[in-house]
Amino acid sequence: MKLVLNIWRQRSADQPGGFVRYEVPDVSEHMSFLEMLDVLNESLIERGEEPVAFDHDCREGICGMCGFMIEGVAHGPMKGTTVCQLHMRHFHDGDELTLEPWRSKAFPVVRDLIVDRSAFDRVIQAGGFVSVNTGSAPDGNTSPISKQDADVAMDAAQCIGCGACVAQCPNGAAQLFMSAKISHLALLPQGQPERWRRVERMVAQLEQEGFGSCTLFGECEAVCPKAISIDFIGMMNRDWLKATCRADWKSRAAGDAG
Repeated sequence: MKLVLNIWRQRSADQPGGFVRYEVPDVSEHMSFLEMLDVLNESLIERGEEPVAFDHDCREGICGMCGFMIEGVAHGPMKGTTVCQLHMRHFHDGDELTLEPWRSKAFPVVRDLIVDRSAFDRVIQAGGFVSVNTGSAPDGNTSPISKQDADVAMDAAQCIGCGACVAQCPNGAAQLFMSAKISHLALLPQGQPERWRRVERMVAQLEQEGFGSCTLFGECEAVCPKAISIDFIGMMNRDWLKATCRADWKSRAAGDAG
C-alpha cells in the first residue's frame, strides 16, 4: 500500500520546525510502524536528504524509547501498544498521517520526532528507589506479601517511562508516570522506610520540571501502552497528603518541645 506522511522536521531545539510531506509507496502490512519509517529513511538517504530522526531501541515495547504522535494520538490508534509494536495492517492504502513529537514544556524537542525526556530521570533520582541497606538477598518467603498487593505493585511497575501520558494530557501532566513509580514501592515492604520522604521529594521535583497539574482527564490512561490505571494517582495523592501532615505534625511537636 501507499501512504502519505506529514512529518514534523526540526533540526534542533533553537531552530524553527515545520511539517514536510512524504509519499511512501510499497508499504507491507507486515511492517511495524518504525520499519516503515526505516524504509522512508533509506529512500531519503539514497536521494541525499536528511533522514527523519526518531527514538528507538528494543522495538519490543519494553524500553520506552520510541514514541510520537500519530494523528494526534500518542503511539497511534491501537490501545495498549507502543509505536514499535504498531503494525501497518491497521492502516489502509492511501491513508495520510501526521507525525509529530511529544508536545510538552518539560520535553523540549531535540530533533524531528525526538524529545528530551531527562525530566523523568530527575524525578526518579529525587526518590524513586530504595536506598536503605538491606544486606544480602533474603529468602523469598521471609517477607510475606499478599497476592493482591503483589499484583497491584506489578501493575504499577509496568510503567516504561515513554512519556505518552504527558504528551496526551491537555495539561502536560506527568502524574500517571510518577504515581506508578511511587506506588509500586509504596505497596511493598522494601519501600516503607522511605515512603513519605519519597513522595514529598518526587512531587517537589515534578513541580520544578515544569509539568502541568493533573485534573484527571483520563487521557493518560487511555494512551498508556501498559494500560496503567489512574487509580495510582489517587494512591499517590493520599500518600502525599499523609506525608505533608506528618511533616507538619513533627514540626509542631518540635516547636512545642522547644
